[in-house]
Amino acid sequence: MPITRRHMLSATAGSMLLPSVSWGRVLGANERLNMAVIGTGGMGTGHLRGMVNDKAKENIDVLGVCDVYRRRLNEAQRIAKLDDTAAVIEYERILDNPDIDAVLIATPDHWHCKMAIEAMEAGKDVYVEKPLSHTIEQALACRDAVKRTGRVLQVGPQGTSDGRFWAARHAIADGRIGPVTWSQGAYCRNSRGGQFNWHIHPGCGPQNATDSDNYVDWDRWLGHEHGLAPKIPWNEDHFFRFRKYLAYNGGLATDLMYHRLAPLLLAIEGHDGAYPRRVVASGGRYLEKDERDIPDTFFMMADYPSEHTVVLSSVMTNDDTWPYVIRGRHATMEFGGGIDMHQQRPWEKEFKAANADILGDDTSTCSMPSVSRRSHRDNFFDAVRNGDTLACNVDLGCATMVAIKMGVDAWAQDKVLRWDPVKEVVVAS
Repeated sequence: MPITRRHMLSATAGSMLLPSVSWGRVLGANERLNMAVIGTGGMGTGHLRGMVNDKAKENIDVLGVCDVYRRRLNEAQRIAKLDDTAAVIEYERILDNPDIDAVLIATPDHWHCKMAIEAMEAGKDVYVEKPLSHTIEQALACRDAVKRTGRVLQVGPQGTSDGRFWAARHAIADGRIGPVTWSQGAYCRNSRGGQFNWHIHPGCGPQNATDSDNYVDWDRWLGHEHGLAPKIPWNEDHFFRFRKYLAYNGGLATDLMYHRLAPLLLAIEGHDGAYPRRVVASGGRYLEKDERDIPDTFFMMADYPSEHTVVLSSVMTNDDTWPYVIRGRHATMEFGGGIDMHQQRPWEKEFKAANADILGDDTSTCSMPSVSRRSHRDNFFDAVRNGDTLACNVDLGCATMVAIKMGVDAWAQDKVLRWDPVKEVVVAS
């Protein structure tokens, strides 16, 4: 592993040969957890407000904020009540601060993994918003960095902290619905203005003075010098509405479907998820035909080696949607306040035998309560302090990313894509 400038600043002369985890402060169970937020747009600011409000309850503090857009940075500084030295445009200055224990990354997707890996190499734990990455290669590199550094990394699909999916995991593992055959999930919306056409602040851009509210460090946002995105002139639509462009994310699939697939994989495959065998996709830009290059209608199917298929849909022009459903040979699982299981009549005998302990008067159906869990962000705090099991660890986050990105590429390339589990590469067919 290369020694970076951040290592040099935080390491002592005698520690240079130790793994990067050695440079991180060992946090006691009752010790204050010092956080920083990198990326203070809508999601990052929401997290920041939550942490500021929970300072006393969770014994945390926010010591730094970072954003390339001065207006957002100034607002984050005001919320966290920080001095000018703690509100920075350069994320490296956050990582250089030895007093910061962990970072929450809520930047556009193409920056997620670079920042997460560098943070872990600087001895910090990481909460990174979904999706884990922009590319499969980045996701695999981040997974490997977690193993190498030993740091805690939580990926941000909050549905994996929904106790119903943990209850479903127990039920499926116990054979209550028989072998899983297929499952479904959807995330659909509708609007007059077009999805992701968020408000643009007029006059913003790199042409402004660096201390102006309207200043944007555009080159740093693009990350072209690191190969994260192509170098292009200032484009306000790309900056404020980045989810419309495949250069920075995967559109509906990475923003919305990721939320659906991760909990399903948790329930069906277990805590570390699983990599797909084959992925196909369909859809297109049917109605929202502005500057975007992402589809407004997207469907994908992922086949898994354990012999089940996950079907996902995301449509931005009609908000009628599918519920979560997991179908087994012996019963169908649906999600209400807990999980409800309805027998498949040809397998009535097996269903009754597997669920005899929870069947009531109606022996064709039964329910299990949700598992009580802390919120997604609080679960991260508990994992850092006490080693609690993460809701979405890097293995589940990476497995979800591989399938989702294969869906995006299958649509873009109009091909069936397969996963080579030995070489860990995508193969077109």
